[in-house]
Amino acid sequence: MTGLRPSRSATLDTPKPANLKGNLPSGPIPPKNWVCCLRRSNMISLEPKLTNISQTLSNMRKNQAQFRLSFRAALLPAAILACLVLPSLAQAPVPAVTGVPRVDKLLSQMTFDEKMALIRGASEPPATNQGQAGFLTGVPRLGIPPLRMSDGPPGVLTRWPSQAETATMGLAATFSVDDAKLNGEVIAREAKSLGIDVVLEPFINIDRDITFNRGYNTYGEDPVLSGIMGAGLIRGIQGQGVMSQTKHYVAYDTNSGNVFVDQQALHEVYVAPFIDAVHADVSSIMCSYNKVNGVAACGNSDTLVKILRDEVGFKGFVTSDWGAVHAANFINNGLDMEMPGPGPKDSPLGSMIFSFFTTEKPDNAPPPKPNTALLAGFLGGNLPEEVVPPRFNFGAFGTAKDAHTNFWNLRQEGKLDDATVTRAAGRVLYEMDKFGYLDHPTPGQNGPTNTQKDPPVHAVEVNAAAIQKTAEDAAVLLKNEDSILPLKTSDTVALIGPGAGQTVAIGTAGERSIGWPWRQIGTVEALAKNAPDLRVTYAVEDDMTGVPIPAEAWAKPGLARTPKDSAKATDAILDFTTKAGAALPDNTDATWEGTLNIPSKGTYWIYLQLLGAAGSVEIDGKRVAGANGMRGGVHGDTVLGGKDGLMPTTDGLDNLRTAVELTKGPHKVKVSIEGDTSNSPAQVRLAWQTPEQRKQNHEAAIAAAKSAKTAVVFAWSRGKTDFVLPGNGTDYDQNKLIEEIAAVNPNTVVVLNVSQPVAMPWLGKVKAVLQMWWPGDEGGWATANILTGKTSPAGRLPFTWAKKLTDYPATDPKHPERSSKGVDGKTTFSEGINVGYRWFDKEKIDPLFPFGFGLSYTTFTYSDLKPEPATNGDLTVTFTVKNTGSAASDEVPQVYLGRPEKKQAGDFPEHAQAAFDRIHLGPGESKTVTITVPQLRLEFWNTSAGKWTLASGPRPVLVGSSSRDLPLTATVTIP
Repeated sequence: MTGLRPSRSATLDTPKPANLKGNLPSGPIPPKNWVCCLRRSNMISLEPKLTNISQTLSNMRKNQAQFRLSFRAALLPAAILACLVLPSLAQAPVPAVTGVPRVDKLLSQMTFDEKMALIRGASEPPATNQGQAGFLTGVPRLGIPPLRMSDGPPGVLTRWPSQAETATMGLAATFSVDDAKLNGEVIAREAKSLGIDVVLEPFINIDRDITFNRGYNTYGEDPVLSGIMGAGLIRGIQGQGVMSQTKHYVAYDTNSGNVFVDQQALHEVYVAPFIDAVHADVSSIMCSYNKVNGVAACGNSDTLVKILRDEVGFKGFVTSDWGAVHAANFINNGLDMEMPGPGPKDSPLGSMIFSFFTTEKPDNAPPPKPNTALLAGFLGGNLPEEVVPPRFNFGAFGTAKDAHTNFWNLRQEGKLDDATVTRAAGRVLYEMDKFGYLDHPTPGQNGPTNTQKDPPVHAVEVNAAAIQKTAEDAAVLLKNEDSILPLKTSDTVALIGPGAGQTVAIGTAGERSIGWPWRQIGTVEALAKNAPDLRVTYAVEDDMTGVPIPAEAWAKPGLARTPKDSAKATDAILDFTTKAGAALPDNTDATWEGTLNIPSKGTYWIYLQLLGAAGSVEIDGKRVAGANGMRGGVHGDTVLGGKDGLMPTTDGLDNLRTAVELTKGPHKVKVSIEGDTSNSPAQVRLAWQTPEQRKQNHEAAIAAAKSAKTAVVFAWSRGKTDFVLPGNGTDYDQNKLIEEIAAVNPNTVVVLNVSQPVAMPWLGKVKAVLQMWWPGDEGGWATANILTGKTSPAGRLPFTWAKKLTDYPATDPKHPERSSKGVDGKTTFSEGINVGYRWFDKEKIDPLFPFGFGLSYTTFTYSDLKPEPATNGDLTVTFTVKNTGSAASDEVPQVYLGRPEKKQAGDFPEHAQAAFDRIHLGPGESKTVTITVPQLRLEFWNTSAGKWTLASGPRPVLVGSSSRDLPLTATVTIP
């Protein structure tokens, strides 16, 4: 069309065609503005017109006169063609999607399928896969890198073991934003060294129901504490250039999959921590499995769009929990990304998760029946000391309601706008650009450097120091009668329990870093090195490693070994380990069969111990224990030390322990192993503890306690059963053990490694109780320092420790609707805003230990409270704290807001935490403390108005060391 000049009358004064979307300017448009006009038009689906346009132009070239006569009719399609074939005349501007030119330009260059690669999980090629939770392929053509996502909290879970941080509840107990940030930095360093781009943490749901099987992973019962600590962790992670994805949005605070909660409680309690996360600029948020007020959380436009986007102002991307998408149209309701997407065909999750974010025409085959047994290795088995827990409810996990409907169907039916996919992809790309992932290799592209073979020594020590500091800061001294702690150097001390000889570093594996067994020094060894003047004896009591089943217990000639690729053999015992100097080659695939002669009827504790291989053990044809490597799974695909037991064996193997009732006589035993993806030497050992051995260990523990001045008993729980120390009904009853020790030694101290409250029927019989949580790899050093007084305990409880389970609102039998079982399949949070300590205050229930409680090796006084409203709407609270004792220590002053004196349009607790700080004071030292309460803490959710509203007028301000110890009170008037 070069040189083609329209006549003077060629102006666009014709009506706008009906099939042209967008608004054209009214009135005549000069020819020079045609392209501008067309650029402003939102025209789509032009390709079908190209043939007709081309023919028209050919005719025009042949006949100039005909062209002039038909110009008005042909002008518009000609201009359209000019936009398509003459870039110099029709350079369409980049559509504004994110507002970042670079990102929007990339989006404009991407095909639909390339955009899908940013919002749907995929399987990473085996050559580079790290066994992490999720993977995005990226768009190599445009230089957009892939992304790896890895589980926590805490830490980073891949096929390589990584350093284990203090448990999240322990971190919450520090009441230290600095510790939260420090732990975030540890996690980010681990992520980078393991090739991870996005860490799926923090977990900032509310610990409203201590029977919730994932409640231990939270930051406690208070939304302010959870939000502040979660935000600190986010800033630590993202400050190191790694994305954080906070979870699980929202009301994922019960085992129920169908939650109903009123709007004030939803906003003030359950959404509140996510507001703090957004204010910390978190890159992404994971939506949860449960329904919220009748609608699945990952497809709930009320929570995802109205609240999270419109009210809170979240700009990042929303990812589904793995298998939490139940319909393709969730993308129209606020969800941006589906995980894990279509996995490998041999994945154990393949029969459980259907990918809705796919564009291929679905087949008509019925969805496969979920094989929930395949997840047994991930969910963990039972220990002999534990009762069998209720079967995990898979009702909200990966169950496709209609496995024949995906994006292909939505597009065919006109129910999915391409702009929706573009917007979702843009949110992901926006965050990638913000973190510099488009400018330099992401951590994932660098590949793992933090492996068993070659850990970066400097980073290890920096991380270890942070983990130890956190474990010490988390220690909560619950009781200290006669100042029995710290231990005196002249004491003779008996340390009793497996948690003394080893460290109960992680408690339960699940989705967290597994830790490095070779760093998990027990308190016994730490005291020997750091307090050599103490005279320490140790009694394991419950031997969790046991001994290899000896040759004389097997019928001759022993165990017949059948390797997959080599000749058969016979082995006298099954102990192919590095410790025994007999580890097997990597990727060994073998089976052992033999006959075990049981000398007398009884309960035998059988231990299958593995590393570098998955495996199982059968007795008389019944599988009694096993671990799988989750091949093709999403939570690490190797067997790691500590993955399936309370702790690894003393030589670092995964420890599968089970109790088996055996009659006297022969029993057929079969052990099978197969190499996992670690390509490490395969280790396998079949060990046991006989009834006679356990009896001898118990008697030795009692004797050790009787002969020492002070007895320190280490007790543990993984939350099975709720509110009870494991062992009830077995010959290792921890409650009974503590009472027996206290009966022979009046100076008994109990060290707890638990993450949720437990009943303590022996509390009045012991002198001290020290809560050490699950302290991470460096917990042995931390525990030793607390016991000896090198560090004064100053941690505070992030939850209310009740006297009995039924005192909690979610487990109050008078309110079955609040329980995880609910009523008619619905769990209603009818306690409203009165969660945790607020409920105990409202109902006037005395707790065993209140929220925020903790003793130290000194004492403090509070004085001179002065609360003042700030000009920016915040509240400034100033007061003085003095250390009135003889030991240096941290203190955790806490600020609470009382119920407004003036009636408001909402409900209020008696008082609620608004802010806190952690300070350090030497003996006799005083410090003036100023804490700022943000304006948001002074507001409430006004349901009738549908907005946050300032609670104006007079209001009490209370300050002290726990929710039940608030010696300072003043009234401030909120304007």
